[in-house]
Amino acid sequence: MMTLTRWQPMRDLRHAWRRFPQELDRLFGRWGVEPPAWGTPAVYPLVNLWEDDEFVYAEAELPGLKLQDLEITVSGENQLTLEGKRESSVPDKVGLYCQERGFGSFERVLTLPSRVDPTKVDARLENGVLTIKMARSAATRPRKITVKAE
Repeated sequence: MMTLTRWQPMRDLRHAWRRFPQELDRLFGRWGVEPPAWGTPAVYPLVNLWEDDEFVYAEAELPGLKLQDLEITVSGENQLTLEGKRESSVPDKVGLYCQERGFGSFERVLTLPSRVDPTKVDARLENGVLTIKMARSAATRPRKITVKAE
């Protein structure tokens, strides 16, 4: 006796798509390579960005970066660009077993939540953390409006 079943190609596709990360983990495991962290952002440097009534702040993680290898620009009143180069700390001609820290040149362009005054920017690099404080443009600062009564 033959049983009829309904063909549902999308169900098969959804099942395969759900299995995809596990299959990649198995594949990387065969070669002794650490599988990628799913959901991890692939941008560098990692940045926090926030603002208050007077300033826009940016904080970036830049471990191992030398001050002379970093360039910060504010352009167009609302774009922050972080450029730099981190040298490899691994000596040449060694057996490398694991490399998770990247090196080389990078550029990260961020659109700021408000316009800023490019002449009023303060940046500090301490313990591998870059902190940037940018004064908001006077036109974007909140102003208290006095209401007059008749």
